[in-house]
Amino acid sequence: MRFLILVFVYLYVFLFNTAEGKAQSIQKISGKVVNSTNEFMMGTASVIIVQDSTIIKQQDFLDGSFQISDINQKEVLVKLTSAEFADRFLRVNYNGSENVDLGTIIVKENNNQLNEVVVTSQPSLLKYGANGNIDVTVKGTVLATSSSVDELLGRVPNVVVSEGQISVLGKGEAIIYLNGVLINYERFAAIPVSQIAKIEVISNPSSKYDAEGKAVINIVTKQSIESGIMGSASQHAAVSKFGGASTNTFLDFNYSKGKFSFITNYSLQLGRNRELLYTTRTRSNPDDYMKSELTTDWKRRFNNYSNFGFGLQYSFSADNYLSLAYSGNISDLGGVVESRNTLDNYSGRSFYATDVDRNDVLLNQFINLNYNLKTDQKGSTLFIGSQYSNYNQTIGDLIEENSLVDEETDRRYLKNNVGSRINIIAVQSDYMKTINEKTKIEIGAKFSHATIKSGTDFLIADDMNTDFELDDELSSDFEYNEKIAAAYLNFGGALSNKVNFSVGARAEKTSYNLFTDANGIQKFEKSYSNFFPNLLLNFDFSEDWKGHFSYAARITRPRYQALNPYVIYQDPFTTIEGNPNLLPEKTHSFEFGTMYKKFDFKIGYTYKIDPIAAAALRGDTPNSYILRALNIEKGHTFFSSLSRSFNLKWWTSTNTISVNLTKSIDNFYEYAFSPVKPQIYLYSNNTFTIPKYFKLQLLAWYLGNRSYGLGSDNSRSTVTVGIERNFLKDALKLNFSANDIFHKFMVSGDYNVGQTQIYYHRTYTSNYFKLTATYNFGNSQKTTYKKSEIEQSENNRAR
Repeated sequence: MRFLILVFVYLYVFLFNTAEGKAQSIQKISGKVVNSTNEFMMGTASVIIVQDSTIIKQQDFLDGSFQISDINQKEVLVKLTSAEFADRFLRVNYNGSENVDLGTIIVKENNNQLNEVVVTSQPSLLKYGANGNIDVTVKGTVLATSSSVDELLGRVPNVVVSEGQISVLGKGEAIIYLNGVLINYERFAAIPVSQIAKIEVISNPSSKYDAEGKAVINIVTKQSIESGIMGSASQHAAVSKFGGASTNTFLDFNYSKGKFSFITNYSLQLGRNRELLYTTRTRSNPDDYMKSELTTDWKRRFNNYSNFGFGLQYSFSADNYLSLAYSGNISDLGGVVESRNTLDNYSGRSFYATDVDRNDVLLNQFINLNYNLKTDQKGSTLFIGSQYSNYNQTIGDLIEENSLVDEETDRRYLKNNVGSRINIIAVQSDYMKTINEKTKIEIGAKFSHATIKSGTDFLIADDMNTDFELDDELSSDFEYNEKIAAAYLNFGGALSNKVNFSVGARAEKTSYNLFTDANGIQKFEKSYSNFFPNLLLNFDFSEDWKGHFSYAARITRPRYQALNPYVIYQDPFTTIEGNPNLLPEKTHSFEFGTMYKKFDFKIGYTYKIDPIAAAALRGDTPNSYILRALNIEKGHTFFSSLSRSFNLKWWTSTNTISVNLTKSIDNFYEYAFSPVKPQIYLYSNNTFTIPKYFKLQLLAWYLGNRSYGLGSDNSRSTVTVGIERNFLKDALKLNFSANDIFHKFMVSGDYNVGQTQIYYHRTYTSNYFKLTATYNFGNSQKTTYKKSEIEQSENNRAR
């Protein structure tokens, strides 16, 4: 009740303050750029803060015209850059009008250098939006040295990457967009870091974004309009005492001439990787006593871990284009998985050793056909897209199992053969109507159809030289068909000069049918509809003080493989199995935020219905356990965060502190309740520049202990240092870094369920030394290729 009272008081204060007069600052700057013969130029317009040279807004222009909005400054520098003309700087001051038209700006040819203003500064890593979003600069910062997008996102403040899940603190699991359109995890992993300009962390997504996921991370690639050739080649070599050595090779190439653009990329990872999981399961009741100590060691070998793609685009004009793209990735994993399980119970001690010789191959392919049209001069746009996705997986693992029970040894062999195929077809259309500078209407619709078929055969033999017999209990077939139809409407406008808003809703209808013969024939068929409203209010109290309030309803559907009850075998008493009874998780999120000068503060609350969790549940035999996804009853999350960035000529620093409180509730699976304790998060990212010599980099974050009512998680942290220098007129970049130097990035915790206390401790190959060499070539530093995928949350669930 106190929290709700504070909410209404806070909202009342915000609304009351909106009665003040019009903000005395520049909101929009526009102009036209021509040469001495009155020809329209193409280039980039940047708005720069005078005090510290931070770039706050940037826009590319093709036909000479540019228009940059939402500036909110009294005095700025406008920088015009291009290969066609010399840099031009203009100082713009507030003169009583929010909208400043610079008129026609005549620039000089590139051989005549201007000596008006020289601006040299380190790129700002972070920019906070008044709506609660965060823009993280990648180009020219320490983040650009990351080997993969996974590693890059793990270095972004308030973003946690762990166990294949990408989450935003206080919000939950995020979905990934590329240049404003949703992509799957496999496509996300194939993005060359060298092509990424910035990361947008959207904690309050509107109805335009798919309702899947609690937050949105939008990856924005480098985009411009110059013709020519651009490419880069990057070689990474990493050595880890824990995991071994690995190499990553990245190649990307772009060609643009006139209205035609071509882009292609390829990456290959070779070497080894390791993951170690230590688990104990203890039943302390004397009548049912059991203690299991299980160590599972994944010693992966990358036979062929590669990503590839190419795209063609024809631009009828700057904002009217047709694009076709093909992309894919191959994951050919070898190596072994070693499991060692010591089991104590009332009858004595036994020991089980299981070695899995892995032979897993996954091929994913995607084809996109998209069309984009600018329908009027105000900026209204129409987008139509289609995508076909195909996933093919084959597993041919050979399992050797040894046991020691009552001083007697036994051995048997198993073959795990799996074939799986997923096909997804999706089409969507989006239309944005710009009525005026502050009023926009967005409408759209999407339809997707997913089909999944898989078959699992487990074969068992006592000797490798004898015939293997099929085990019907471990073998199964699975079929799943799903159709989702969605439509959305979003309206944005202004209530006054100090308050603007965005309100919308998304409606989705889902129907599916499921068949499996695991544990007997099971059939499920269901159809349900969901409605997801959202509201965002932005408050502009003054040039230095802004605020926002947001509400959003979201959904998280189970991943397809989480529904498939096929068996992933670890040892005779441990399996991983899907759950065809999983329900979608629904959330309702509220957030208040205020930004004063360069301080950003947020506080929020999220209510979860049927949260998707995971636990080790007892199996059919006394000592067996099944790791399975499940729905618990409900959950509550409260969070607050405070951030501050510094941007000096020789030092940039981004710092964040957050406190999160999570309470999970369930009365079905016999969890033991525990006290709820808050979790603290600390983040600092620093770059020190020694002009003409090198850059020193220091990144550190700490995620503290937490207790969430049904269990607890232990703290984890990382410290990374690096040094970087450019050569050959910045064409060659060398970077040496030491990642997670204290090897503290480990996921561990415990919980009690069904009278069993379970402890887990997972160690990754996160501590390594890495040398990176990147060479950029070509006669253009920019690319025109814009979009390659359409919005598709179904792909995210196919992993």
